[in-house]
Amino acid sequence: MASFSGPELNKELQCSICLEVFTDPVTTSCGHTFCRTCLSKCWTSSRNCFCPFCKQKFSRRPDLKINTTLREVVQHFKKKRKRGESEVFCDFCDERKQKAVKSCLTCQSSYCDSHLEPHLRVPRLKKHKLINAVENLEDYICQKHERPLEMFCRDDQTRICLSCTEGEHRTHNTVPIEEESREKKINLAKRQTDFHQMIQDRINKIQEIQDSVELRKRKTDKEKSSSVEIFTDLIRSIERCQSEQLKMMEEQQRAAEKQAEDLIKELQQEISALKRRNTELEQLSHTDDHLHLIQMNSSLYSRPHTKNWTKIRIDSDVNVNSLYRVVTLLKKTQKTLNKKLCKTGLKWAQKFAVDVTLDPDTVNPYLILSDDGKQVSDGDIKQNIHENPKRFDYTVCVLAKEGFSSGRFYYEVQVKGKTGWTFGVVRESINRKGKIRLTPKNGFWTVWLRNGNQYKACDNPSVPLSLTVMPEKVGVFVDYEEGLVSFYDVDSRSHIYSFTGQTFTDKLYPYFSPCNNDKGKNSNPLIITPVN
Repeated sequence: MASFSGPELNKELQCSICLEVFTDPVTTSCGHTFCRTCLSKCWTSSRNCFCPFCKQKFSRRPDLKINTTLREVVQHFKKKRKRGESEVFCDFCDERKQKAVKSCLTCQSSYCDSHLEPHLRVPRLKKHKLINAVENLEDYICQKHERPLEMFCRDDQTRICLSCTEGEHRTHNTVPIEEESREKKINLAKRQTDFHQMIQDRINKIQEIQDSVELRKRKTDKEKSSSVEIFTDLIRSIERCQSEQLKMMEEQQRAAEKQAEDLIKELQQEISALKRRNTELEQLSHTDDHLHLIQMNSSLYSRPHTKNWTKIRIDSDVNVNSLYRVVTLLKKTQKTLNKKLCKTGLKWAQKFAVDVTLDPDTVNPYLILSDDGKQVSDGDIKQNIHENPKRFDYTVCVLAKEGFSSGRFYYEVQVKGKTGWTFGVVRESINRKGKIRLTPKNGFWTVWLRNGNQYKACDNPSVPLSLTVMPEKVGVFVDYEEGLVSFYDVDSRSHIYSFTGQTFTDKLYPYFSPCNNDKGKNSNPLIITPVN
């Protein structure tokens, strides 16, 4: 503390509620210090006990003890500051100068109690204008007429002397300076009342926001628990919906907490500004220095620009209707899909077989296509082929020439002997340059094999697949209007995975990636085979 300068030390010893140097400082369990009276008033006007600085809540009202060490530091600081204040001394003391109690505007001198006595006794001197002792007496004297500035011109908003009222201010609205001071004090009192109410309104608003966030959090926790129970009985597609819904709810809660934090910060800033203004008004309301009072900028008396908080609320309700609608829809969709797959399955899908040929304009330079455009494999060596905007330059993959923007289509791919592959369908507008992330959001509906036995559906999030038999031929079926992409093990005639409830707007193209050669372990090609 000893190393601090005056202003810095003053800030360190300042209560964040009243913005004054501490009076009877008390410290909360979170480590923040306030005036005991300020903290008590804050808790009296609130339903909960919390730290006004960091907002930590206390389950019960703490029994606060005065920080005696800090109080001694504060007292020492106040004494030191008081000793440093300037003093006005009597102009007529010969030896030891006494402190002046009054200044005479007529005599333009300051007097101690003993030398002031003639002004209180002699009739002629009793007519002189006395004010509380000030150093700058010349500021209280008209420089033009050398008479006391005891009048105020409301037209020009300036102090004048009696001679001025007979001259250039003769036609102006002039009043005694005491009268103007009284009116300003009345306005100060009104503004103080306004500021007190504004401060209290903002403290109440902080509590209201905190209560709303807490209520919302309880409801959110309750609905999250309910959501988990609902989704545990549904299949994988509904579990995915659960994850997305919970994420949305948590984002909404974070957004509500962030909104509350921003509102509280803004309210605290307004409270601090209002307290500073109120402190200035409080000091002015007790001053007898009419000159200083009148010289103050008129903006000090005006109501500061603040936000209208009356209609600002934090929404405490959690909207879960959309969750139940999604769950109901997914249940219905899944039930319909299961019936369709069980009833018709692969045999029904094969009715929509199409002829698919690989497009050399899209093939990655490291891949090799067969002459008939039905096979693709990794050649390990980059081919010297021309650049094309449609070509994949990083991912080892290729698209079919044929695209589909409506109806149903089906094709089959032989994957026998391969340890890695990826295929499915993609939308026409996908990114073809640089690294690619295979998700429906990015326009990819695919499944893959890695390391010879790790199957996965590239959904969002990805879904590991447990296949009892390694498929040697995989069928891909798409229903554009229904938003369905299904994969089948052709030989076992079993369903592998389905992307359901998708929305297609672009043309869809079959997508193929034989993956890297892996030193010959994965050299077999992907082969588009005829549908039997």
